[in-house]
Amino acid sequence: MTDDPTPNATTQTALMDGPSDDVVEVAEGTSNEPTSFTEAIEQVGAGSLLGYRLQQQAILSDFGLFALQCRDNDALLTRAAEMAADGMRTGLCKVLEYRSDQDDLLFRAGVGWKTGVIGNASLAADENSPAGFAFRNGTPVISNHLEGEDRFRTPQIMVEHGVRRAINVLISTTAGAWGVLEVDSPSAGQFEAADIAFLQGFANLLGVAMERQENERRLAEALDYQKVLVQEASHRVKNSLTMLSSILHLQSRSNPLPEVSSALNEASGHVIAIARTHDQLWRQGTGRVEMPALLDDLCASLSGQLPGLTLDCTSDAISIDADQAVAVGLLITELVTNAAKHAYGEDGGKVSVSATVKDESVCLTVRDYGAGLPDTFDVRAGSSTSLGLQLIRTLARSLQGSVDAKSDGGAHFIVTFPAEVRKA
Repeated sequence: MTDDPTPNATTQTALMDGPSDDVVEVAEGTSNEPTSFTEAIEQVGAGSLLGYRLQQQAILSDFGLFALQCRDNDALLTRAAEMAADGMRTGLCKVLEYRSDQDDLLFRAGVGWKTGVIGNASLAADENSPAGFAFRNGTPVISNHLEGEDRFRTPQIMVEHGVRRAINVLISTTAGAWGVLEVDSPSAGQFEAADIAFLQGFANLLGVAMERQENERRLAEALDYQKVLVQEASHRVKNSLTMLSSILHLQSRSNPLPEVSSALNEASGHVIAIARTHDQLWRQGTGRVEMPALLDDLCASLSGQLPGLTLDCTSDAISIDADQAVAVGLLITELVTNAAKHAYGEDGGKVSVSATVKDESVCLTVRDYGAGLPDTFDVRAGSSTSLGLQLIRTLARSLQGSVDAKSDGGAHFIVTFPAEVRKA
């Protein structure tokens, strides 16, 4: 069993006969019932057989919690060796990993071994060694007298460390046998069948934890691959839209009809706005767009398209989802383009663009400092024949928002829409 003395006769009798009815009745009526493994072990005595088994259960419970939280495989294996050794009250334990290419069992982790053993030493994986037999047959192996063992050979490294007895159990995953968990002791004594139950339970927890880590690693790789694919697709869409915008711009410059040229130029601006939004999605890779980055990018692009126009862009540190970002990009493009056309003409001037948070909504404003709007202007009038105003109203509705306009030292447009605002 262990290196400790055998529990006394009273303890053994109690374990065989079980608690009497009187004992159960007293236990139910007392306020001294143990509420933890530690208290239970203290009550029965750490040196008793029952205390020893309770300590093993406590270690299994602690390792299960550690295994759920651990994300590093080497740390998991090392901690497993340490806790399994503690549970068996010995100073030697090793985790052996099977290597198919060399057909051996590598010392992958362990405690109590000389420097240089872990990660380098290995055992043959044939059935003539205790560990090899356990691995090949999936059967736990107890060897309590290695010096006189006639079933198996004793590996030289075990002799060098003075190992006199060993217990081996299989570590497996759903993929099959992975390796062996072995506890060794240089002292005389007996490992028992109950020790197999503890160590096999420990090995089963270890196998499940390793498999979880492997599944999480594969999932992370798959997610990373999907992320690369999405980014690449978005990048290609952005490049394609940019090319389309360039084609429309070239056609607008070569068309002799002013109204057609203007329409093509506006279409080019709308396409480039969508392209810039896709660029932000590709760069940020979160399915959401940071408003400050989007405004800075759009304003830089519009400044290049509208020479002579000075753009001042500011935004709260917020993010919006991708679908909203496309509509916002088109709104900004349309409003800034209208300001450049109607407020300043060819002379140019300043346009301010801002995005702020108000309650659970985003307030997007675009204003110029020109002559302002006509007294009869009504941005919400459905009868308006202006394609630009129709587009602005349509985009605001797509955001489930509203648009207002006023003159206060220039034209001032405000679009307010609800959003799941997240601080950037």
